[in-house]
Amino acid sequence: MTANEQPYDRLREVKQFDDSKIGVKGLVDSGLTTIPRFFQHPPNIRSGFLPSSRSKSSYQIPIIDLSNHRTKIIDQIKSASSSLGFFQIINHNVPKQTLNHAISSVKAFNELPTDEKSQYYHRNLGRGASFSTNFDLYQSQAASWRDTLQIRLGPTPPNPGALPEDLELAIVEWDREIKKLGEELMGLISEGLGLEKERLKDMSCLEARTVVGHYYPYCPQPDLTIGISSHTDPGVLTVLQQNEVGGLQVKFDDDWVDIEPVSGALVINIGDLLQIMSNDELKSVEHRVLANPNHNPRLSIAVFFNPSKREELLGPLPELVSAEKPPVYREFMMTDFLKRFFSKELDGKSLTDYYKI
Repeated sequence: MTANEQPYDRLREVKQFDDSKIGVKGLVDSGLTTIPRFFQHPPNIRSGFLPSSRSKSSYQIPIIDLSNHRTKIIDQIKSASSSLGFFQIINHNVPKQTLNHAISSVKAFNELPTDEKSQYYHRNLGRGASFSTNFDLYQSQAASWRDTLQIRLGPTPPNPGALPEDLELAIVEWDREIKKLGEELMGLISEGLGLEKERLKDMSCLEARTVVGHYYPYCPQPDLTIGISSHTDPGVLTVLQQNEVGGLQVKFDDDWVDIEPVSGALVINIGDLLQIMSNDELKSVEHRVLANPNHNPRLSIAVFFNPSKREELLGPLPELVSAEKPPVYREFMMTDFLKRFFSKELDGKSLTDYYKI
């Protein structure tokens, strides 16, 4: 370091960026060609970030047709959920117009002029909706190259004015359809576990819903950072819609497998809570999104389904515990679970590991 150079102060640079309220999209629009240091991941972590270094695994993520016979669908979902933890669904009856409207509305919001968009930039989740770069920006060792809308849709909606009206209408319409789909999927999963069809619904697993809209703009140095780091989803079930720009990968053994976008399909994955409640019969699996090397943005919208009953004990379901299959996890309250998730950075399977007996 020369006499004129200042020592690197990560917190200062992160706060300066966060206070600017321009997001990653704003950095790209400024014409930068070198990404800020706090977005750069350690060399040992970023060795597999470039698309050219992706796994050449021939494994394919299952695509399940919901118009098939119910018994076949139940078997296919159980098989996918107990091995890879991910699958795609087609013929799900969510109108294409609803899907297109939601994606285009999230895209339009992220591409608003900075002075319009910045008024929504904050980290106060109490308002029911927030827009920011990385919810774990201050906890993570290195930031990820994306901006995110986070919207609470159940059990109570966001505060009035928390979102632009046209965006809120599109998301509410999307959520209404996805909630119906979530109920269908939870019924199929419950039956696959040998439970009553309404078991997860009766536990309020459809009621606490959070929607996130991720915007991954072009990254000038995709070998140095990532779109979203490797993690598992904390909730019961995730339903995700992605546009045509790829980058989503799921970990299978030691390989990273691409989840290629399929027109009209939705991506489904098991969350940590469902792995715990199923007593490890179903698996929540690590996944990530590579930084976007394309000039077209990658967009995704995901809903996380969680129980709304926060003060009741959760753990392996009694029907899935026996002398031959003792409980793998201890019981806990949802409030403790969520507090633990939001107090740390996204990192692997630390939640399920923490609650193991």
